[in-house]
Amino acid sequence: MNYRYFPATFLLILSAAVARAGEAGWIDLARGPKGLDAFEAPTDEWVIAGDVTLDGKNPKLLAAKPGEGTLAPRSGNRARDLVTRRRFVDLEVHVEFLIGKGSNSGVKMMGLYEIQIADTAGKKELTGSDCGGVYPRGEELPRYHVIDRGFPPRVNSARPAGEWQSLDIIFRAPRFGADGKKTANARFLKVVLNGQTIHEDVEVLYPTGGAWRLMKEVPSGPLLLQGDHGPVAFRNVRARPL
Repeated sequence: MNYRYFPATFLLILSAAVARAGEAGWIDLARGPKGLDAFEAPTDEWVIAGDVTLDGKNPKLLAAKPGEGTLAPRSGNRARDLVTRRRFVDLEVHVEFLIGKGSNSGVKMMGLYEIQIADTAGKKELTGSDCGGVYPRGEELPRYHVIDRGFPPRVNSARPAGEWQSLDIIFRAPRFGADGKKTANARFLKVVLNGQTIHEDVEVLYPTGGAWRLMKEVPSGPLLLQGDHGPVAFRNVRARPL
């Protein structure tokens, strides 16, 4: 098609239609004054805010500003994990996050397979425990410790604590046969942190963290935003079933 013969107005309309098609199917999980309704109760340790910054007196904590669109811990410190009411299978996720200094969080697909969030900007030698990593397996006793390196991000594209960051995930759930036995492992098809691709087609043999021993793999599960490991705020949380 030769676009030279179409008026500029038509081309603008066509471009807008293509953009809208690319946005189809997204579910906003943290929008408006009822932004916590998408998550299982209790959510009382979270508030809806307009923005979040580091606490001026203690940069390990967060300070919320009035408004809408941001999920912030009520205390400025840790809060219960946010777990969606809806269960998903294959899923594309976009989430923006801000953490306090030294903080630790994560986004868990199906509540089992974690992309790590951590204050590790500038770190040279990376493991799955660093920001953007596919988190390692762990053991709870005698005290919690990881037992492998997980999958480190290709590059360290993490930003410093106190800055908003973006995380995009395309995830393929494990598959199960009619007898309930797993026939294919979960996969992180693509993970992008702050605009840089950090994982492509990573096969995950087990759930991550302590879940690999404590929890059973299932055909569908919730999206989990970890809040109980350190101060973190979230905004523009969106999911699109694939």
